[in-house]
Amino acid sequence: MRLLPIIQPAELINLNPDDYILFDASAGSKARYDENHLAGAFYIDLNTDLANIGDFAIGGRHPLPTIEQFASTLGNFGIEPQNHVIIYDDKNGSNAAARFWWMLKAIGHEKVQVLNGGFDAAVNAGFATNNEIPKANAKKSYPNTGWQLSLADIDEVEIASKTGNQTIVDVRDAKRFAGLTEPIDLIAGHIPGAINIPFTNSLDENGSFFNPKVLKKVLDMELADANAENLIVHCGSGVTACQLLLAMDYAGLAIPKLYVGSWSEWSRNDKDMILAEQ
Repeated sequence: MRLLPIIQPAELINLNPDDYILFDASAGSKARYDENHLAGAFYIDLNTDLANIGDFAIGGRHPLPTIEQFASTLGNFGIEPQNHVIIYDDKNGSNAAARFWWMLKAIGHEKVQVLNGGFDAAVNAGFATNNEIPKANAKKSYPNTGWQLSLADIDEVEIASKTGNQTIVDVRDAKRFAGLTEPIDLIAGHIPGAINIPFTNSLDENGSFFNPKVLKKVLDMELADANAENLIVHCGSGVTACQLLLAMDYAGLAIPKLYVGSWSEWSRNDKDMILAEQ
């Protein structure tokens, strides 16, 4: 039976803590973690553990670390291929938790789930919190043979933009896509030819993922005739895009290509851009 990529708070509470490794992946929230987090959770840092930040024009704001760097990070946390890893963040699991999920799947790890509703949902369900920092039982670097999920680079995205041979999906909110606002990157707009499927479309009014049947209906409508295996998904820096990949996997659809560099790389490389919708 397939392990669903989403786990509900009640399911987590009923698990034996010895049977899983829990991670808080809340981006920019180390201070909150130090003060209060789900009991037993390790903190994994988006900027230092899940990215290899350098020149934003080369790989965007959150480029992937090398596979060797990531394998070493997993080993330092004591993660081995047989471990059940559960991840949450304070954005309902739709931000850095989804990025960590994708990276684990991409290195070949099978038993990994994201907590639906994230930190708040777990607390509301009665999961214990504290400020105790667990000590990892470090292992050797995680075994790997390279990234096993599909990636697209800026050159492939440019070809898709010009030819339409693949569908480019931008998961940023509608105003950022339309070029009406840009709170992070230098230029507001989007990649020519891209369609907009805001990541929030996969979430209910509480910020949790819809159940798989509802989610599939939503995504089938959003994607129209686009083949899930012929998509390139991006956002601002390759983090929130992973939320759509997670949602698609939860709905039983194929996991499409991820363009990690995303708008933060594209907009810094003198590429064609739609700066505002007319």
